Amino acid sequence: MRIIPAIDIIDGKCVRLTKGDYSTKKIYHENPLEVAKQLEAHGIEYLHLVDLDGAKHKHIVNYKVLENIASKTSLKIDFGGGLKSDQDVKIAFVSGARQITGGSIAVKDPSIFKRWLQEYGSDKVILGADAKDEKIAISGWQEDSKEELIPLIQKYQKKGIEYVICTDISKDGMLEGPSFDLYQKILKETVTSSGVEKLKLIASGGISNFGELPKLAKMGCEGVIIGKAIYEARISLKQLENFIINPSSHAD
Repeated sequence: MRIIPAIDIIDGKCVRLTKGDYSTKKIYHENPLEVAKQLEAHGIEYLHLVDLDGAKHKHIVNYKVLENIASKTSLKIDFGGGLKSDQDVKIAFVSGARQITGGSIAVKDPSIFKRWLQEYGSDKVILGADAKDEKIAISGWQEDSKEELIPLIQKYQKKGIEYVICTDISKDGMLEGPSFDLYQKILKETVTSSGVEKLKLIASGGISNFGELPKLAKMGCEGVIIGKAIYEARISLKQLENFIINPSSHAD
């Protein structure tokens, strides 16, 4: 299971929100590059970089932060937040993103999202399926939609999507543990007709302690995004480094 720390950006600074509420903004670091370098120094290979200004303004904003981190570290960056047009996606990839995540666009304008999937490939385009009570939320979680979580994932699976980041909004930033039952349900209901291949599901939201990671790995999650638990020192970078080096030693 890949360990994917999150850096969320507002005004070029590293912040965290609670349940996606911008009024709960807490600044953890003025310089996201320094945070990224610390992660890299502990064997981290992947980064989930979210442009919260972009999510709010509905177009890419903090691409310079992406460019800075991508050019000065070897981290493989998945970038999301405000990607609404072909130009936004082009800027993200030119600025150094290895993958991009589309959430709202996949609900509001599926034709554009499907085109990105065809043009860039399923290894480059991630479906961001953020949900509350198994209903998809969009526009930086400022809007609810009528889309059901699992049917949306299944629909895009048929279009070739491989990677899905699923955030349970009710858990996000709460440090109360992730939605194990929800992830179990998604993995069970997205097995392909062959009965073998599973979705590459990336768990996100609510991670509160190191002990939750082996459980998610055993369940079959392909990756886990960790944010506040790192910044609040609930999980140390040394623990993550050890898990990356020898994940089997942490299994039940």
